[in-house]
Amino acid sequence: MKTFNLKPSEIEKKWLLVDADGLVLGRLASILATILRGKHKATYTPYLDCGDNIIVINAEKVRLTGNKRKDDMFYWHTGYPGGIKGRSKGQILDGRYPERVVIKAVERMVPRGPLGREQMSNLRVYAGSAHPHEAQQPQVLDIASRNPKNKRSA
Repeated sequence: MKTFNLKPSEIEKKWLLVDADGLVLGRLASILATILRGKHKATYTPYLDCGDNIIVINAEKVRLTGNKRKDDMFYWHTGYPGGIKGRSKGQILDGRYPERVVIKAVERMVPRGPLGREQMSNLRVYAGSAHPHEAQQPQVLDIASRNPKNKRSA
């Protein structure tokens, strides 16, 4: 039996729409990372970008379990002595760019390197319910119905 290898000309990419309203962040991110990489397809090839394009709406309404909203921090350094700064996930979700929490969660589940960066360019995240990709006719992907733990109520 010969091993199947996908050629770049044979790649078929779909557009998927995910509503993140009430979904648990880590579970959402792991599913999105799998789809971005293309591991859900029988034609998965590790060295090619064979994943689908994903549009995530309502990123500001994503849920965090436990105390992660106030305890989980994003740190960065200004470059000056004593310049370590941090912001909690709750502050980011309540701030100006709440979609960055979802982007960072998925980005940290995709391999680093040129292929990972190319795969991350297929992810589009929007804080509200509006998106400019209607022309691509995205199919709705219902992540909440896959497992009852994927969606949490208040």
